[in-house]
Amino acid sequence: TEDMIRFILVCIVVIAYLVLTIPVLLVEWIIGKFSPMTKDISSLRMVQAIFKFILWITGAKVTVIGEENVPKDQAVLYVANHRSYFDILLTYSRCRDLTGFVAKKEMLNYPFLRTWMKRVYCLFLDRDNIREGLKTILTAIDQVKNGISVFIFPEGTRNKGEELSLLPFHAGSFKIAEKSGCPIVPVALNNTINIFEGHLP
Repeated sequence: TEDMIRFILVCIVVIAYLVLTIPVLLVEWIIGKFSPMTKDISSLRMVQAIFKFILWITGAKVTVIGEENVPKDQAVLYVANHRSYFDILLTYSRCRDLTGFVAKKEMLNYPFLRTWMKRVYCLFLDRDNIREGLKTILTAIDQVKNGISVFIFPEGTRNKGEELSLLPFHAGSFKIAEKSGCPIVPVALNNTINIFEGHLP
């Protein structure tokens, strides 16, 4: 079916990107020794470009409302509901400036993917260890103070319930804004489950 073909193409593109950009990671590492900001912006734009390409492959039609209200020239805390794996692609491809996602620590198990995630300031949260979780939140606070926005899904996992439902928010999520004084940008993702999960099996 068309959906299966799209899914296979997405898998091929992701694997190809992770493998073919290994030399790019080395080049960017060298650039970073001389100009860290150039390396950071280059990494951001490359990841955004591949995310947009993958979204194009899926055939998703994206409508964004209210983007002009996001504060410019300062780090923010993006807070969003979480329905699909593709929420990350949809949101990160729209970030104007350096932004790190808070991800589950299990993402560290994937070679090359974790390298790119670290390169774009993602943080890895151990959901089963309160002390390690606090360290991650403190790191996020430092990132925001240094001008790097943070994007978090405070439900802590993908919500597989009704479209407009929300799981309870984890209280620590808002400590990032509370302790850094940054603005909170609420993000409402709608119908994203229909890009992938809604078509299973």
